[in-house]
Amino acid sequence: MPLHPEIARILATLPHEDGPLDPVAMRAGEEAQVPPLADRHPVREVVDTVAHTAVSDVPIRVYADTDADASGVIVYFHGGAWFLGSLNTHDHIARQLATATGLRVISVGYRLAPENAFPAALEDGQAVVGWVIAQGEDAGWDGSTLALAGDSSGGTMVAAIAATLHDAGVDAVTHQVMFYPSVDLDLDPGRYPSMTENAVGYGLETAGIAPFNAFYMQTADPQDPRVSPVKREDLTGLPPALVLTGEFDPMRDEGELYARRLEEAGVPVTLTRYLGAGHGFVQHFSWLPEYGRAFTQTAEFLGR
Repeated sequence: MPLHPEIARILATLPHEDGPLDPVAMRAGEEAQVPPLADRHPVREVVDTVAHTAVSDVPIRVYADTDADASGVIVYFHGGAWFLGSLNTHDHIARQLATATGLRVISVGYRLAPENAFPAALEDGQAVVGWVIAQGEDAGWDGSTLALAGDSSGGTMVAAIAATLHDAGVDAVTHQVMFYPSVDLDLDPGRYPSMTENAVGYGLETAGIAPFNAFYMQTADPQDPRVSPVKREDLTGLPPALVLTGEFDPMRDEGELYARRLEEAGVPVTLTRYLGAGHGFVQHFSWLPEYGRAFTQTAEFLGR
């Protein structure tokens, strides 16, 4: 099917900006688009706090749309190519996840590049997951569901952290949820058909991916499975996975390849390609019923 007409209409109104990327200005632009609290999806309780870990003190935002003192938990990592995004810009996703699933959502304000390159974001994310496990009910986790969820680069963090914890013998994570993840940072536009088919005109453009990733990568090796989870040889024993991709996303094929490789390794996988959608459809277009279904699907996957 063609690009969703509402997505196409909005993309046509956006300016095409050339020149060097300015992370500070781009972050300010994103923050300026965050709606006031009164206009956001209501959740019973939202608390800003800090997870004090051995790695760093990581800002987190905890969402609970339940009156239970403890519940299953989703640890959520926002997208933004590791140099954009924040607890605020992705607040709406965490709110919708909390309502749809009935679980406590802990959104992680991990360190951003280029000020903090790889592996700072992963270290913060993994430390928060470890903090939840160690704190248990003090962190609002009742010992049941412990899901990792993320969109775009946040989805990449989900894959990398789930695998790293498994390697360390920590198997408390019960599910991994990846919305259009970027799992192959060894960028070769010819490797995946979606990189050429969806190169221009669908929001995220193939030519822009490498400059975005460069802030995070710096001296990192793209062959490292923590950087490119699809490079991991042994995927056995990882948590069940939900992978959502967009039909017109340049990163579509790498996400779907990772899902197939998980399935071949015996991991239960639910893979859904959202038709008419480009990259970022959960972040930017979940107000459209076709894409808001991602939250319902996540809740079904997590077993509500």
